[in-house]
Amino acid sequence: MDESAPRGEDGPPDRTDFDEFPDRSELDESVREAVERSRMGAPAVGEAVRDRFSADEVFQRIVAAADEEVTSTGRELFFSAIAAGFAISITFLLYASVSATTDNKIVGAILYPLGFIYIIIGGYQLYTENTLPPVALTLERIASLPALLRHWTIVLFGNFLGGAVGTVVLAWGGVFDPAAADEALALARHGAFEVGWWALFSKAVFAGLIVAGVVWVGFSSRDTISRIVVTYLAFLSIPVGGLFHSVVAFSEAWYLVLHGELAFLVGLTDFVLPVLLGNTIGGVALVTLVNYFQTSEDRLESARFEGIERRLTPREWLLGRVAGRSYVPILDPSERSLSRDGDFRIMVPIANPRTESGLVDLACTLASAKEAATVHAVHVIQTPGRRPADPSHRQRQRISGESERLMEPIRETAAGYDVDFETSLVVTNRSFEEVFNAARRTKPDLVVLGWEENRLWSDARAERPLEELTNQLPCDFLIVKDRGIDASRILLPTYGGPDSDLSAEVVGMLQAAVGSAVSLLHVVDTDDEVDAGQRFLEGWALDHELTDADLIVEAGDVETAIEREAAEHSLLILGATERGLLSRLLTDSLHLEVVNDVDCSVFLAERPSERSLIERLFG
Repeated sequence: MDESAPRGEDGPPDRTDFDEFPDRSELDESVREAVERSRMGAPAVGEAVRDRFSADEVFQRIVAAADEEVTSTGRELFFSAIAAGFAISITFLLYASVSATTDNKIVGAILYPLGFIYIIIGGYQLYTENTLPPVALTLERIASLPALLRHWTIVLFGNFLGGAVGTVVLAWGGVFDPAAADEALALARHGAFEVGWWALFSKAVFAGLIVAGVVWVGFSSRDTISRIVVTYLAFLSIPVGGLFHSVVAFSEAWYLVLHGELAFLVGLTDFVLPVLLGNTIGGVALVTLVNYFQTSEDRLESARFEGIERRLTPREWLLGRVAGRSYVPILDPSERSLSRDGDFRIMVPIANPRTESGLVDLACTLASAKEAATVHAVHVIQTPGRRPADPSHRQRQRISGESERLMEPIRETAAGYDVDFETSLVVTNRSFEEVFNAARRTKPDLVVLGWEENRLWSDARAERPLEELTNQLPCDFLIVKDRGIDASRILLPTYGGPDSDLSAEVVGMLQAAVGSAVSLLHVVDTDDEVDAGQRFLEGWALDHELTDADLIVEAGDVETAIEREAAEHSLLILGATERGLLSRLLTDSLHLEVVNDVDCSVFLAERPSERSLIERLFG
């Protein structure tokens, strides 16, 4: 863009006091969007049905929570685990106390789940809960096996220590009355002496399935009451079904040790160990055999913030830090620093930095018309093949270094504008879909996308239906056919509608930035409709603050009229049709010959449209 061109007056026109307040619907929408995703990218409402999550969405929520847990310090994990272990003492206390006053097994177990409710709702670290979230990270090769084992070891040791302290208080603190103390011994003796090793293991497998299922269902719930009900009913089934939980088993074994009825080592190997193994296998089996494989290959679409190079290599996954990395954060480090304030944001996906610097030039020009704006250039590197490759650490460094080198001229271009400029890198085998993912993560107001021979959708693999992607645009899109962008004389054909509104906004930004001269074109079918078309165009120009534009109303063929008027202009801006612009570009079914016939650059604008629930479910 030519910065020497005259600029229009800065700032919006005068507004009444009432105009200072946003429309209530817009405010409600902004609040809704603010709570629909956490900063980790986890969804807070379902995409198809707002109060229900798909398997992929539940998985994303679990991974976001697991990321926070795994990246916690050892001290945080350990003391949280101690608190959970001590809460298990509440379960042991209430189970024994109520059982001592009744002969009914169900009544005796009625308060058994209370300690687990404290743990689940309080967010404490319990080992049996950790058979799902950290394992999900490990299965996705975000966390290594050593990182998983470290996490398990800290949490398990903390649980046992907290349970041991609580049991000491129960045994020697006079908490139990004589009847309850006898019942506590009877409950502990049953597991330690009356049930065989393999029976303990088998019963513990079912308990592990139940606990891991509670975690999955908990993340598919949207309110605390639902989680409490699910947790209560699930953990009630453990004593009612005669099942065993590893931390409760340790507390019972330690209670017998304190009363001199069981050797500590024997209690660990003959009672606690089979229960621990059973819980672990049962919980992991639920993840690997059921929940994990019912999700799609794109299960981390919004949770893993970069492309394939961010997964651990097989060697790193197996050996952890010995081989390089032990964990890769979900948030892309290059996106952690991106501004998250209320500035106007423009995202520019770039496939070839050598040839697409003009897109950044355009984006910076548009952004310069705003009081505060940020341009975010995303270098999208597409890998061959349907499945992601696994580049080594050296290859990742080489890719990153090469991207930095290629993007340097683009940074120099952006430095000439008074706008904030940011860059990030994505390596993926689904380049077109990754543009949408990046837009959902960074929430730009506008995406400026080039339409060239090597366009990002030329090899557009995506697991989700491509038409579904383009029918759910995350923001405004501006597709650029670059023939040497010159915004001095702009032609804007319009029939009204949201996409023409976007075109008008783009024109307004260009006017403010470079002082563009604008012509509005409205084509009617017959000469009898020219007067009505003139009135429409005058009203539309007034509504969109383009009253200084030249108004052109013609009768006849639309494309012929556009082509004729475009010959006198340097830039043509077209709005999307009802069928959707991007979907037709993607499938090469965009038959606007005028785009190829005119000599000037062409912008194609499309604005997201809200679809009803029925349309989203059934198309």
